[in-house]
Amino acid sequence: MMTDKLRILLIIAVLCYFGVILKLLKDKALSLKYTLLWLFSGVVLGLMVLFPGALAYIIHRFGIYSEMNGLIFLCIGFLIIICIALTSIVTRQNKKIRVLIQEVAIMEKRLREVENEKE
Repeated sequence: MMTDKLRILLIIAVLCYFGVILKLLKDKALSLKYTLLWLFSGVVLGLMVLFPGALAYIIHRFGIYSEMNGLIFLCIGFLIIICIALTSIVTRQNKKIRVLIQEVAIMEKRLREVENEKE
């Protein structure tokens, strides 16, 4: 079970986490749609800190009887979900960049053709 001192420390850490995420959003270092992923993970962390019994219940429902092993299992699963979401974002950005490069190349070609016609 979690001691009160550890729970208070973890609550402060989660609040600091939210503060950092919101500061990055305010400074426009993160866009809103990507910030939602990190805010969701903060909510999950906060719920785990506030209700550690629920975490133990979920772990036992998976058939894992060591809470540490279950916690590591859930953390790895959560990190995989975040990696998949971030990979999806990178893939979409890559497609947009590729289309943009092609459009710029077409415009440069047309510009050269117009310049050659003027000469």
